[in-house]
Amino acid sequence: MKKALKFVGIVVGVLLLVLVGALAFFVLKYPDVDPPPAVTVERTPERIARGKYLANHVTICIDCHSTRDWTKFAGPIIAGTEGKGGEEFNEQIGGIPGTLFSANITPAGIGQYTDGELLRVFTVGVTREKRAIFPLMPYLGYNNLSQEDAYSIVAYLRSLPPIENTIKESKLNFPVNLIVRTIPPKSYQPKPAPEKSNTIEYGRYLSTIAACGDCHTPAVKGERIPGMEFAGGMEFTFPSGTVRSLNITPDEETGIGTWTKEDFIARFKAFADSSSRNVSVTMNEFNTPMPWIMYAGMTDEDLGSIYAFLRTLKPVKHQVEKFTEHQHTAAMK
Repeated sequence: MKKALKFVGIVVGVLLLVLVGALAFFVLKYPDVDPPPAVTVERTPERIARGKYLANHVTICIDCHSTRDWTKFAGPIIAGTEGKGGEEFNEQIGGIPGTLFSANITPAGIGQYTDGELLRVFTVGVTREKRAIFPLMPYLGYNNLSQEDAYSIVAYLRSLPPIENTIKESKLNFPVNLIVRTIPPKSYQPKPAPEKSNTIEYGRYLSTIAACGDCHTPAVKGERIPGMEFAGGMEFTFPSGTVRSLNITPDEETGIGTWTKEDFIARFKAFADSSSRNVSVTMNEFNTPMPWIMYAGMTDEDLGSIYAFLRTLKPVKHQVEKFTEHQHTAAMK
């Protein structure tokens, strides 16, 4: 009996050593990415202006890295918080497997980063400490940024007023905290952006770096459902109920197939005036995570290019219920 117990103990000990060794190898190997590029980005006025446009109206970096006022429709950014970070994202918001807090991307938060390290953070998803970032920040889309656009974002972030802000530690649930280490691509290999005259391809480019497909494609446990690209249905929970992204494929019954380009542009531009930033909502009323106010700053030309690209998508018949009230909210009415 003693020999049997001793044998079992040895087997368990060996298995534990193997597991610890495998885990140590995994942690040392991943994320498996190249070192940050040795670059210095020249901060020209043109780059800062382009970066401001992208970060506020296309890639909308400033959206998640500021404080949004959820007492207002579409959660406009509170002035003076641009880039300070600290916004919380959890399992209720898009099914995040854990609790995440956006980083401080003002010079107070990224001052220790080289330009190459900063580029690697938002195009590869790995920090200067070599920590893999959960792709709530759509770095897989940002990996498609042209070099000039990526440099422009770096230049703009460096120009932000520094805001000191202590950020809480983000925590992912097991096993996502390990899986996330395997997601970052090897490196950022920029390609030139399509010419604006190539409307469809430029629209595809803008849609990719704006991460339209990320919110408008339903997913199960983080995996996009094949064949449902841009068909809507991703869920977001608010105190009042569950909000779902809409079908933006060109299906005529359930998508935007009957929309004209003018309709599409007007839908965004409806949020361009200052009054749209002050539409108050209570916690028991419909609200949306869609940053309409930020996207409203996109040019008509760029919005038109995105529309042209969306028209090329395969129509998917998928009726989405935009909003489902929570029972306690409905009962209060």
